[in-house]
Amino acid sequence: MTAVAIKMDEEDSMHDRERRDIVSGEVLPENRLMRFVAGPDGQVVPDVAAKLPGRGLWVEATAKAVTIAVEKKLFSRAAKAQVSATADLAERTQKALVTRMLGDLGLARRSGALVLGFDNVLRALQSAKPPKTLIEAFDGAADGKRKLYAAAHRLELDATVIECLTSAELGLALGRENVIHAAVQPGGLAERLTFDAERLSGFRVMPNRARNERDS
Repeated sequence: MTAVAIKMDEEDSMHDRERRDIVSGEVLPENRLMRFVAGPDGQVVPDVAAKLPGRGLWVEATAKAVTIAVEKKLFSRAAKAQVSATADLAERTQKALVTRMLGDLGLARRSGALVLGFDNVLRALQSAKPPKTLIEAFDGAADGKRKLYAAAHRLELDATVIECLTSAELGLALGRENVIHAAVQPGGLAERLTFDAERLSGFRVMPNRARNERDS
């Protein structure tokens, strides 16, 4: 199973902008693409925030697509200039996405938008203003995840489940050990975490553990 941000009910239509993938030629929504730019030295770098200056070179957000773009020198073709993309570009892209997500989780914690721990998340789901973005460590035990998925589904919360970070990575971002369950209150940070999790899912293959409760 590939690590995903799963929409538990409706298809996520939050991001409507589309770009053309330089590898396949397909026009895809931005939450399935990664933007790259060539720096002043001609080196291609991932632009996870899509804010760096220069012509955007868009590639499907998968390790396979990025590797093909490097091996076939498709960045130079798309840029219409000689640029250089190193063999580790897919790995560096994955690390950049993880770093951005961990930074956003830290911001959510400091702003009070983050709920930590199974019991706290369950109580929050049952509150008057429940979070709709669940964060689950993909290497955590499946039982607790299933219970939270079931609770969100039973309460008809139309929740999104992000499951593409390890418990160690979550602990690093949140200053705790063994972080398995968390939730983020609705807002810009929750939307950005979902957006980035969808892209990160193309760079990580995870064990087939937790699933959407509807598929259990």
